[in-house]
Parts: sequence; structure tokens; C-alpha cells
Amino acid sequence: MSTMTFGQKQFIPTPPDKGSFPLDHEGVCKATMKRYLNCLFENDSNNSMCRAEAKEYLACRMEHNLMAKEEWSKLGFSDKDKQLKEEEK
Repeated sequence: MSTMTFGQKQFIPTPPDKGSFPLDHEGVCKATMKRYLNCLFENDSNNSMCRAEAKEYLACRMEHNLMAKEEWSKLGFSDKDKQLKEEEK
């Protein structure tokens, strides 16, 4: 028996734009992930307050080949982030 009804379109899955990435089964970036998640929790899920932690987590993933290496500008980070950090100091 078929599970499709007449007139129903068949679902055709499409891969994500950037492709898939492996999970961190060995937990090599677990500590940085926890720092990022704690930052989100402490800042009521305001991710703009946790940009440094997010960048650190993505850097860990790229270093350990858990995601493709990308330019920071393509990941939403720019020189403005460096300027903001320097101004805070």
C-alpha cells in the first residue's frame, strides 16, 4: 500500500547550502561549546553578547576539521569585532 494520497507532492530533500559537518563525537570542542552555551544562558540568549565565545567555538571546529575552514567575514565576523574589543580594554 502506498502512503501517498492523490494530489500530494512527493518530498524531495535538499542538502544544506554549506553541506553537512561531522559531529564532535570525541568532544574536542566541548569545553568551548559549554562556554558559549553558558554565555547564552547568562545573557538571556542574546547572541551578540557572546560573539567572542562563538568565534572561539568555530575556530576550534575549524582547527580540528569538524567544519570547513572559512574566512571570518563569511561567518559574520569582521574587523569591527577587533575594534570593539580594543575599545573595551
